[in-house]
Parts: sequence; C-alpha cells; structure tokens
Amino acid sequence: MELRHLEYFLAVAEEAHFTRAAERLHLAQSGLSASIRALERELGAPLFVRSTRRVELTEAGRALLPEARRTLADVAAARAAVAAVQGLLRGTLRIGTEQCLCVVDLPALLSRFRSVHPGVEIRLRQTGSVHLVEEVRAARLDLAFVATAAEPPAGVALTPLATEPMMLVCHPDHRLTACEAVHWTQLDGESFVDFHADWGSRQVTDRAFEAAGLRRRVALEVNDVHGLLDFVGAGLGVALVPRPIAYKKSKNVRVLPLRDTPPSWRVSVAVPTDGPANTPASRALLAILGDFLAWPAGAPEPATT
Repeated sequence: MELRHLEYFLAVAEEAHFTRAAERLHLAQSGLSASIRALERELGAPLFVRSTRRVELTEAGRALLPEARRTLADVAAARAAVAAVQGLLRGTLRIGTEQCLCVVDLPALLSRFRSVHPGVEIRLRQTGSVHLVEEVRAARLDLAFVATAAEPPAGVALTPLATEPMMLVCHPDHRLTACEAVHWTQLDGESFVDFHADWGSRQVTDRAFEAAGLRRRVALEVNDVHGLLDFVGAGLGVALVPRPIAYKKSKNVRVLPLRDTPPSWRVSVAVPTDGPANTPASRALLAILGDFLAWPAGAPEPATT
C-alpha cells in the first residue's frame, strides 16, 4: 500500500466526487480512478459506491477513513519532527476557530507565525466550536480556538485563555433598558436572536435557561456576530452574548448585565492530548500565542484564567 493511494482515497472521500478530487490533487481523473481501483484490489473490498451524481463510502471505506487520516498525519508528524531537529519547520498547520472570539488576535498571530516560519503552510477552518473540537479529536485539525460549555471528548484537552460573563443586548427602546441589571425571570416570553446550536455561546445560554427552569423562543437563528447585533438593533429580539461580542460596535444596541452570577463563556485552545496532530508547528504557534491576546476597543479588560 502506497501513501499516495491513501492520499487519493482521502481526497475522494472528502470531496465525494472523483472529478473534484482529481482537480484538488492536480491529477488526471483516469489516473485517480486507477489508483483507487488498485487500492481496492489490494484491500479486497470496494471502498466507494459510485453514481453519476455522487460518490459514497462503503462500509469498508468508512472503516478505512479514520485509519487513512491517522496514517497520513503520522507521516506528516514524522517529517515535521525530523525538520525540527534540523532547525527547520515545514509542513502544514491546520487551525480552526469560531467566529469573533475576540480574545485572540488571530490574523496578527498567524502573520507573526508565518514571518517566523515561512516554510509552514497555514490552513484555517471557521465553524462552530462543537464541530471544531471533533475535528481536533479526529486529527483533521492540529488545534482550534473554541468557546465550548461541554467537557472535551477523550483525546482532546482544553487550555483556557479567558472566561467572560454573558450579557443581554437589546434595542434602546426595549422595556428592560429601565433596569440596571436583568433577572432570568424577566426574560421569560422574550423573542431571542441567537447563533446556531454548535456555537459556544448558544450552548451556554441553552444550559443556563434549562438550569433556571425557563423555556425560551429563538425566533431568529444566525451564523454571524454582526448579523445578530443588527437584528437586535432593529428591535427583532434580544440576545444573550459574551461580553466581548456585546461590546462590539453596533447601532441601536444597549448592553445590560445579568443579576446574581451570570453564566460564563470560556475561550480555550483545543489540542490533542497525544498522537500525530501534536506537531512542532502547532507547538510553535502556541509558544507565541501570549503576545496576541486581544480585546475590543472600549470594552472592560477580560478576566483571564
């Protein structure tokens, strides 16, 4: 079995399409198909169900997929380790982040990393924290900046960067702006704007309402911080968001604290506890992370942990 066969298999599995996989690999489709057939012959089982529209993994293909990823990651880690001993840093650094975590100036961090280690290719994926943690666990990401209320799965460790309270944002004419602070029971019956369920702040809010024994209605579900604030500013609902997001610039939004002990939003770095994804490149990035913790202008300083 050749490594390139596993690389080709992984590309087809991820693209679910031979033509797109061939374009991604800069190969002729006929050559890619021949390599997959050779791998199937060697393994003695079909790996894909082929149709005119889509390619799907067979049961054998699904069994091979995590092993192929792990094997290729092992090889990449071995190459990186040898390069590190020689004083070089090569390979690919795969990073994930949830949108607008704010406490990390990620563009500046990656710019500095690239200037110090120009031989490392940086790849960035932006999605919800639930998915990012799973990507780290499955060795599809080397590390991820996340905000999650859940305990990490086996194989993933969370290193906290900052912990911040959740705050209410609403239109300036909303009835709750007359309050210095808002109690949970005052939110009963309100129409909410919130993020999708895989976002960290959505998890925090859902758990807090459940713990308070209150139900809420999420009328508008968005996947963008500025969009959420714009909808709130248009009077279409209220929102509970972390303090960094509450203090982002937005028209027609008031920020109110919650009474008693508000739920906490925690920003962390998700890293693998062992295995090939713990690469020299990811360790080098974490080594310079401290210089690039950031905070939105005008907001109170974060409570770091």
